Amino acid sequence: MSRLPGLGPRGEGWLALQLLLLLAIGASALLFAPSLSGAQRSVAIVVGAAMILLGVGVVALAARQLGQGATPLPRPPEGAPLVVEGLYREVRHPIYVGVILSAAGWSVAMASLPALLLSGALVVLLDLKARREEAWLIERHPRYAGYLRRTRRFIPRLY
Repeated sequence: MSRLPGLGPRGEGWLALQLLLLLAIGASALLFAPSLSGAQRSVAIVVGAAMILLGVGVVALAARQLGQGATPLPRPPEGAPLVVEGLYREVRHPIYVGVILSAAGWSVAMASLPALLLSGALVVLLDLKARREEAWLIERHPRYAGYLRRTRRFIPRLY
């Protein structure tokens, strides 16, 4: 059982915090983007755009693989199957990985240090949200405990 609060019956508070942080990342990148020279600006845009595209692709593929179990809320829907194949074979929370990549990509594209720092806060928030979600998944799917032991949360073979 997790010591982390549910923040609502399905974890609505976790989603609200995530959305607020994503808005703060977007706004801070627009408000606090330094002016870069032409070459620096081009590199930042290309690298950031690549990160955003990769992140959006990961979110889309992972959501497709989850099928009826896909939800932005941490409590899994009733009747949703346990998915451990595809991207979920490599990491337990690929959607969160994609969101993090996209937020960090936006920060890089805008060359905004405040947005990048807020992206770091997003990593912490999504890690906590994932822990809350995992406690609910263990309750719902007895096999999840074994999956949790053999599969990393965000980075294959590392974390």
